[in-house]
Amino acid sequence: MKEKVQEALNEIRPQLQADGGDIELIEVTKDGIVKVRLVGACSGCPGAQMTLQLGVERAIKARVPAIKGVEAV
Repeated sequence: MKEKVQEALNEIRPQLQADGGDIELIEVTKDGIVKVRLVGACSGCPGAQMTLQLGVERAIKARVPAIKGVEAV
């Protein structure tokens, strides 16, 4: 499951990098929560939560339906 999550992150990574940010996969928990770290410009961005929900979480769930949610750490 972690590999599929990483593949989903790799698909959206160019969009984040275009804005000066990036994302790191920290963990995929047993109960289906993906923990990520936003870095660069994304780490302090006021729109980071919206990016997580509308961009990152949607992309991951489309590829890995078993995922329950995404959390920034």
